[in-house]
Amino acid sequence: MGFQNKTAVITGGALGIGRCLTRAFADAGCRIAFFDCGQRAGEENLNFLQRTGKDALFFCGNGEAPEALEAFVQKTINTYGNIDYLINNMCINRGGLLTPCGYEDFLAVLKVGVAAPYYLTQRFLPYFNSGGCVVNLSSTRAVQSQENTESYTAAKGGVAALTHAMAVSLAGRVRVNAIAPGWIDTGAYYREGYVPGDSPADRRQHPSGRIGVPEDIARTALFLCDEENSFINGETITVDGGMTKLMVYHNDCGWKYRPEE
Repeated sequence: MGFQNKTAVITGGALGIGRCLTRAFADAGCRIAFFDCGQRAGEENLNFLQRTGKDALFFCGNGEAPEALEAFVQKTINTYGNIDYLINNMCINRGGLLTPCGYEDFLAVLKVGVAAPYYLTQRFLPYFNSGGCVVNLSSTRAVQSQENTESYTAAKGGVAALTHAMAVSLAGRVRVNAIAPGWIDTGAYYREGYVPGDSPADRRQHPSGRIGVPEDIARTALFLCDEENSFINGETITVDGGMTKLMVYHNDCGWKYRPEE
């Protein structure tokens, strides 16, 4: 199955992994509709896509606001009629217990990271073509934490649970899977001329021997959207270079995850 003349909807598409996703799906032949709260970065990416001959639209809005999400759905459907893929990538991070992250900030993260994917899937559901697919972006944070990340970690854990729930509800209509990225260096999709600054110690934390790049996530998303892989459904695919599987022995403290050196 090819991606030519398919329509891919991508949230958080202005920068980072989202920017890479818009370009990867466009290069594969898709029309692109993307949502982001960053006006300037979104317009820059839209101009890039159009300048390279791609069919794309951009909607700038607040991911916490259902009225903005609804307007994005309407603009997309009015422009393209139907869709094939929905990539729920956007999320925010307001820290956690040590910041402290207050009640409203915590809810804001859940609105953008969990409620928006649910609502967009619900609203786009009547417009999916046959063979449609939803890909949600979770994170290894859902199973492996750092301090002061409770808001983001809770959202990403919610995405993983939401994914298998939606896959069951939409059985026979739309497949739903998730990707859980690990350490992804997104610098190249924020500024031109970016030079990675990772160290040998950083690379040793990954059995694959390197830090991830956004293209690793984009290739996985394309794989999951390909109808030939339709037996994959309700899954969260970890893409982290093996980092969450790595343990080494330190004489001072025994077995330890994610060695610092």
